[in-house]
Amino acid sequence: MTEIVNTATKMFLTLGFKSVTMDDVAAKMGISKKTIYKYFENKEELIEACVNHVHHEIRGKMTAIFELQKNAVEENFLIRDMFNDMFNTDGDSPVYQLKKHYPIIYERVRERESNQCKEFFTANIIKGIAQGYYKENTPVEYAVLFYYMLIFSINENFPSEKEVTKIELEALKYHTYAIATPKGIIELEKQLKNLNS
Repeated sequence: MTEIVNTATKMFLTLGFKSVTMDDVAAKMGISKKTIYKYFENKEELIEACVNHVHHEIRGKMTAIFELQKNAVEENFLIRDMFNDMFNTDGDSPVYQLKKHYPIIYERVRERESNQCKEFFTANIIKGIAQGYYKENTPVEYAVLFYYMLIFSINENFPSEKEVTKIELEALKYHTYAIATPKGIIELEKQLKNLNS
């Protein structure tokens, strides 16, 4: 069952939730479709399992990044790199696809992921204030809300994953410039220079 979820997840993220069929997954694994149906009643159940798998993978990778104890600005760029590696596709953004083709699954994902995102954004801002990278008077709750709304709006409304990646970088710059101290701006510009080098 784990093998099925791992294989299907890679296929869904690379080729798209809509275009990949149960036949495609079976063919890729060299098994019969009947074997997949032993574990998953339909494609929606398989997608749900894959989305849960991605959620746990993201959580694990984010925890590993936090444990590196980087400064708050660099931490945001490491998280961005992690997402880019995971969702590296020339096709439609996975979030956009889910919203369009599997809205019920998407709503469940959004509710869960929104809590995780807000938790991370809050921890990052509090950490950045303590480190002197973000302004002491940053209204944490509102800064989190604004950034969260920006990121989710981008993912929901722009189909191309490449376009999403590009606009998300602009959102990260906008968010950081809004709350950064002079020290934070120096670090932001260093991170941006690293992207272009």
